[in-house]
Amino acid sequence: MALYIDPPTWPGHGRLWSHLVSDASYEELHLFAAAIGCPPRAFDGDHYDLPSERYASAVAAGAAEVGSKELLRRLTEAGLRVRKRRPPSDVGA
Repeated sequence: MALYIDPPTWPGHGRLWSHLVSDASYEELHLFAAAIGCPPRAFDGDHYDLPSERYASAVAAGAAEVGSKELLRRLTEAGLRVRKRRPPSDVGA
């Protein structure tokens, strides 16, 4: 059981973001996120989005630093990966 965080390289809303995931359960992820003061609204299906200024505190609290590909691999292997739904296309309309 571990928590993982990738580097804050994802742009959005004028900031850079990291992803925080668990390789064990969403319960573990939610408990860790709450412990570091991450608001529930930062949860995005299978991970938390953390702004760059929170990266160091997540690592200090125990999140392991990994690259984005490694983070995705661990999340997928744990069976916790949630794929985003695509809106229906207007093919043939």
